[in-house]
Amino acid sequence: MHHVNPTCGDEITLRVKYDGETISDISYEGQGCSISQASASVLNELLVGKELAEAQKVQETFLELMQSKGRIEPDDAMEEVLEDAVAFAGVSKYPARVKCALLSWMAWKDATAQALGEADAERKTA
Repeated sequence: MHHVNPTCGDEITLRVKYDGETISDISYEGQGCSISQASASVLNELLVGKELAEAQKVQETFLELMQSKGRIEPDDAMEEVLEDAVAFAGVSKYPARVKCALLSWMAWKDATAQALGEADAERKTA
């Protein structure tokens, strides 16, 4: 799944391997600012090995934090879900940078939907 942030030129191509129960692998290639690259790295560390529902909860929590415009101060519960991704809390105060932080997460969401569609198609043809 290829996503581009037209505002600043960040790009990422992200692939998700879903084994039917867990996110077994995420690989990506990208270029862009340090925020977009760090966010992609944290996404990879957080989501590989997680069951789909748990990975989606992490993505939704990260999205909530990024869309808070700095109004959410991560608490223990949020830190437990997001782990190292709570370091991006300050980014939420800067709308132009939020797009950078979310680029890989939106690509992951789309790539996961694609992987699920392919898994469904394989089951139907098997």
